[in-house]
Amino acid sequence: MATDPFLSRGPDSTDLVLHGGSPTGPVRIALTSAGPALLTPLALVVPTLVVAFWMGLAGARASTICVVVGLIAGLEYLLGWPAVAHVRARRILRVEFAPAGVPASLRLVRAAGPDDWLPVDTLREVRLAHEVVEPYEGDHKPAVSTLVLELVLRGGRERLDPLPFGGDPQRLTDALEDLLGPAGAEVELRTERSTRRRPQPNSGWTSGGSASAGSGGG
Repeated sequence: MATDPFLSRGPDSTDLVLHGGSPTGPVRIALTSAGPALLTPLALVVPTLVVAFWMGLAGARASTICVVVGLIAGLEYLLGWPAVAHVRARRILRVEFAPAGVPASLRLVRAAGPDDWLPVDTLREVRLAHEVVEPYEGDHKPAVSTLVLELVLRGGRERLDPLPFGGDPQRLTDALEDLLGPAGAEVELRTERSTRRRPQPNSGWTSGGSASAGSGGG
């Protein structure tokens, strides 16, 4: 179950928790990615069908077309499997700052396992983008609130996927400023609000019947 990002202080470190759970290791991630990788051939079905169409126009037999399409789908799956596993393995579960009081180092804990410890001044900035999509007038669906975190590091940046967020973003920002302020890292909060678009009515014919003009025969 997803939870809001929060700071958790332990005896050895203060953690910015983004996702629950512990690292599962690369082997398990690879095995559990086999199923989702089946979506790769489905996502590329259009170019595969184009190849089959042109083979048909060229006079290829149906059996040959099926073999080629199967080979293409298999290749797409073999390419998609490691890609899905890589994305899952790189997912950041939490950011650890140690020691807990005034941190001197940090590390990113990913689904595949923790990265190496880095000096805390490697982190230049934490950017929080809070987006709220509010219902339009008469809409019964609740507002949707998400939070996107971006860690600006000395050698690059890590942008996380949008996370559902129902808490107070300013409170999280203040807590991060208190934790990272002594290290010189900036914490920036940006909030954007928008209104959910009203669905467009159907543009089809809505007449209740059809009228016909005829002439009476004498």
